[in-house]
Amino acid sequence: MKYVIIGNGPAAVTAAETIRRADDAGEITLLSKEDEFTYSRPLISYLLCGKTDKTRMRYKPADFYARNRVDFRSGVAAVSIDKDEKTVTGSDGNVYPYDKLLLATGAKPFVPPIPGLESVHYHTFITLKDAHELETCLTKNTRVLIVGAGLIGMKCLEGIRDRVASVTVCDLAKQVLPSILDAEAAQMVQKHCEAQDVTFLLGDSAARFEPGKAIMQSGKEVEFDELVMAVGVRPATELAQSLGLDAARGIHTNAQGETDIPDIFAAGDCAKSFDVTTDTERVLALLPNATQQGEICGLAMAGKSGKSFNAIPMNAMGMFGMHMITAGTMTGDDHIIRENGNYKRLCTKDDRLMGYILVGNVARAGIYTALIREKTPLSSIDFELMLDKPQLMAFSRRDRATLMGGSRL
Repeated sequence: MKYVIIGNGPAAVTAAETIRRADDAGEITLLSKEDEFTYSRPLISYLLCGKTDKTRMRYKPADFYARNRVDFRSGVAAVSIDKDEKTVTGSDGNVYPYDKLLLATGAKPFVPPIPGLESVHYHTFITLKDAHELETCLTKNTRVLIVGAGLIGMKCLEGIRDRVASVTVCDLAKQVLPSILDAEAAQMVQKHCEAQDVTFLLGDSAARFEPGKAIMQSGKEVEFDELVMAVGVRPATELAQSLGLDAARGIHTNAQGETDIPDIFAAGDCAKSFDVTTDTERVLALLPNATQQGEICGLAMAGKSGKSFNAIPMNAMGMFGMHMITAGTMTGDDHIIRENGNYKRLCTKDDRLMGYILVGNVARAGIYTALIREKTPLSSIDFELMLDKPQLMAFSRRDRATLMGGSRL
């Protein structure tokens, strides 16, 4: 059996590892357009601020590819796929035959076509290469403008703040982190960042660029030495679309990760998941989700049946020492606790916990996550105790045994 995996992120390497456990004899080829050992992309901001290094960003041992007998083609992008001949052509000119193919192509930065952008040099902030290129341009006198106050822009801010003279962050949204925080939580995070001498221009963004300058929609002018475009990401699905798959918003798969084309699978940030909090199919660009999808695909590709999982949106991050975790969907009845500078908001609906936001004290957030993922009826637990102090004793003995044995707390 010949397996070809396109990609080198968590979905790809988990699939390779899973295939090898299930099939000791099969040939595994992994094509990675990045010329890097697999690494944790969320850590690139910590690399810039000196909290980690390139070696510690690797989440697999140095002998990972050799131990799993993976033919690792570093720096080789997949150029095209012939689904009839079942081959992949690489940027190295080689043709790689497959019996089973995994698309784990991840996500790519979205850069809006703002007038004048072609006249300035700008950075994106997705890959290790992006981080290194930005790092080489920074000095203590550098003025940086970050367009985008979402997850990418805010983590870039944290990574570079102490290395430069000033950072301005702009966003059309009226708050920071609009995809994961409500207005009150966002205001807490914004004030915390402003204490680090960061300037925010919210409800405003670049209307056009001139060399060294952004003219905002409000008419305000912002001068900069370095520009970071951090508006967001889109699933990298060009290869999937070239095969005729409807994948502009992510690749649809069945429960085993197989696409509408037999023997071609998809996992990670390019593939859709079923979000149990909204009962909808959408891309959930999360590392744990990618890992679980990779495992399911790896088993299915090797002819085994994988265990399905309940996918939910979830984010955990820190900003200058302030921690926050969010999960689920913020719909339903609110339960809010403000105490000692911490913020907790839980949303319940139809006897279920639908979502939560924690800022400051995030201890034992995994218990809330388990309630959402497992769709636990709130009437079966002591919810008042759980609201104040999340703990396993709020569950019945039977539910405690289930949670301890089956969920990640």
